[in-house]
Amino acid sequence: MRATKLFKEFVESERSGGLILIACTIISLTIANSSFHDSYHHFWNTKIGEGSIEHWVNDGLMTIFFLLIGLELEREIYIGELSKIKNALLPVFAALGGMLIPAALYLSLNIGSITQSGAGIPMATDIAFALGILSLLGNRVPLSLKVFLTALAVIDDLGAILVIAIFYTKDLLWSNLLIALGIWTVLLILNRLKVRNLIPYLIGGVFMWWYMLHSGVHATITGVLLAFAIPFGNGDKRSTSYILQKFLHVPVAFIILPIFALANTAITVHSSFSSLLNEHYALGIALGLILGKPIGIFLFSFATVKMGICRLPRDINWKLINGVGFLGGIGFTMSIFITLLAFEDAEIINNAKLMILISSLIAGIIGFIALKIFLGQRHKKYSATS
Repeated sequence: MRATKLFKEFVESERSGGLILIACTIISLTIANSSFHDSYHHFWNTKIGEGSIEHWVNDGLMTIFFLLIGLELEREIYIGELSKIKNALLPVFAALGGMLIPAALYLSLNIGSITQSGAGIPMATDIAFALGILSLLGNRVPLSLKVFLTALAVIDDLGAILVIAIFYTKDLLWSNLLIALGIWTVLLILNRLKVRNLIPYLIGGVFMWWYMLHSGVHATITGVLLAFAIPFGNGDKRSTSYILQKFLHVPVAFIILPIFALANTAITVHSSFSSLLNEHYALGIALGLILGKPIGIFLFSFATVKMGICRLPRDINWKLINGVGFLGGIGFTMSIFITLLAFEDAEIINNAKLMILISSLIAGIIGFIALKIFLGQRHKKYSATS
């Protein structure tokens, strides 16, 4: 299978971005648990206009992240792996299993409680971290496996976006929502009129974001809507969508997501791991990410292939799918993002973030070790037959 240049660039940026995210998380956790923790928390809670710095990071900068996710989804749907039904169905069903099983495990422990709203937390996969871990395994990783993980994570992000839009929307202010959707409609008309200049789309996107922010629907949804309004054309290097997507890769990977990590992992550790597991929401997050993700991804993939609905690429096997399933348990960015929407209690948010970090670390280590073993076995098998 030949990879497109944009896909290679995407993997490279996500790989490097994942390593930077790890560094930022370590730095943030270290400062938050040092003698500077009060000053550090105060900085992120500093008010600027209507909200804190942390608020503008999560509602403003992350909209740009979602714009990039939307552009990647658009490309995958039109000309990428998701444009071919047989290729698209495997990661689609894998992502579906990777969302439903973790949510079910979480709800089995939290249904009817005040923390049941956290069911969306273990449904997410952090594409930057997952690809970052996969990249550490070197050139032995088959391209099909990289494409599978990338498509799975992108579809997973789409699922998370839908979950946010449907389940984490506050009381609606319909006038502002209708204005935001009206602006989007105008941008779609500009698209149909073949207006290729980015300026009107970006200006319209800013106004759409402002009205969406004050409508009750989470403002980051604007990023995805705007992505599908921006002209795609034939997807070549001169297309408006390609130009914007290529431009956003570096600032998102190396500026926006690291800032998000710094702002949202300022976690002061008060609880031990054992005491955390006494909390049903924390245990639900751990079970969802560490067990639910790999089980859901593997079972749904295996079942749909055996039923003939989709096919397994020739250069990967079920062991590798299982290993990638654990990498799917690296929730981080999206899981923390949903935590901020799901809970209001500061202690629950802090503990949930800590459990996301611990669970993501465990899932990542298991996935790395499993894939290292399985790829080694695969390499010996191919060497013996060649």
